[in-house]
Amino acid sequence: MYLRKIDGPRAVTLEDGTVMTRADLPDPSTRRWVASRKAAVVRGLMAGLITEEEAKTMYGLSDDELAEWSSLVTNHGESALKATALQKYRQL
Repeated sequence: MYLRKIDGPRAVTLEDGTVMTRADLPDPSTRRWVASRKAAVVRGLMAGLITEEEAKTMYGLSDDELAEWSSLVTNHGESALKATALQKYRQL
């Protein structure tokens, strides 16, 4: 089995004890962002699996978009990433 050389860890242990690997991240060609995919990217960022620069490059995200996802998860939890909950958690 061949493992591609990468910078950083291949797997991390999350706060709840589960192990997250790079295979658990969304596909880099993702264009439809549902809450679960956004949450996976944010979990990977917070656990140190990927860096912000790596996430922005890999998924074509802007600084603002990634910062908003992270702040929503930090302040309100992963349910705040749902499009139907946008008005409930929007900061004025």
